[in-house]
Formats: sequence, structure tokens, C-alpha cells
Amino acid sequence: MSVNLEIHDVVWPRATRQMEIAQTAPRLDTLDGKTVCELWDFLFRGDQVFDLLERGLKDRYQNVNFISWREFGSTHGADEREILADLPRKMKSLGVDAVISGMGC
Repeated sequence: MSVNLEIHDVVWPRATRQMEIAQTAPRLDTLDGKTVCELWDFLFRGDQVFDLLERGLKDRYQNVNFISWREFGSTHGADEREILADLPRKMKSLGVDAVISGMGC
């Protein structure tokens, strides 16, 4: 029986962390009376999914308001960089309280 006594360096396959973990925003206690914006990358039936989400959330929170994904444009594609860069300003001007971001798989 032979025993392999060679020594090898071991490397970690992941890169070093580039960013620190950021604190997340506190959760809303309710969606009632809140404005929810919908973001979508225009892939995988988001138009249908957001319709279902709106109906389901309206059943639970009668006073929730939605700003459609149509208002923002695709979060993926030719205009992606500009759309994403403008999101904070646009959300603030529209009084957005929460976001549902949908993406295709």
C-alpha cells in the first residue's frame, strides 16, 4: 500500500469580496396606502405576472397603489444603463414606497 505524501497548495475558487455588505432598508409594516413600483426586464411573461401580483395584493391591501413597469422601461437592454441610473430620481418624484423587481430566467 503506497501513501501519497506530496504537498499541494490549495486555492479558494472565489475572488476576494469587492464590496461590503450594505444595510437593507427596513420592511414596511403594511402595503396599505403605499405606492409600489414594478420593474421588469421584459423577459418571461412579466406582463402577466404583474397583473396577477396586482390583483392578489389588492385583495389583501385595498389601498395599495401601483406604478406599472410600463412607466420605467426595460431594466435590461439597450437603455438599461440610463434607466437604472435614473431610477432613484424617478422613484422619489413618484413617491414610491416599495419595489417589485421581476426578471426572466
